[in-house]
Amino acid sequence: MSFTDVLLLMFSAILIENFIFSRFYGCCPFLGVSEKPETALGMGMAVTFVMTMASALTWVVYYSILAPLGLEYLKTIAFILVIAALVQLIELFLRRFIPALYASLGIYLPLITTNCAVLGAALVNIQEGYSFIASVAYGFAAAIGFTLAIVIFAGVRMRLQFADPPRAFRGFPLTLVAAGLLAMAFSGFSGFSFG
Repeated sequence: MSFTDVLLLMFSAILIENFIFSRFYGCCPFLGVSEKPETALGMGMAVTFVMTMASALTWVVYYSILAPLGLEYLKTIAFILVIAALVQLIELFLRRFIPALYASLGIYLPLITTNCAVLGAALVNIQEGYSFIASVAYGFAAAIGFTLAIVIFAGVRMRLQFADPPRAFRGFPLTLVAAGLLAMAFSGFSGFSFG
């Protein structure tokens, strides 16, 4: 892949094939941690670190260990183990150096291990046959797209606190309607094509 191809892949991962709004990966933390922009940004940064590192490490594990030994069928299990180890590292780091963010992320930090966005990026990299550089770039860009989506939605949810919707829409129903409208806005990017 040329440098331009990698940039187009990254642009596509951020806007056109956004993991939240296009692929619907990672909806649990998207809905659970998006009440405040600060918390959403913290979750986005944690996911960015984990997804970028996981994309690099899972590519190495797949092409250096699993594929040469004919163990490709173990990729999901192997990738989950790599992701779990990365999440433990970031959890230890946050607990030690940024305890306020660690406390605000709560249960959602360990849930990054089972966040389908992180696993999805690793699996898409292998499925599409991306090179190492393209895999890392795709993982990073997909995480930036995740972060963009969750931070924008946190801003929307803050505005929803001042809304006075009908009783049937109060609380979670209005949150889902807002998420749907935001997903529709992002679907406007789907008309772009490169090539």
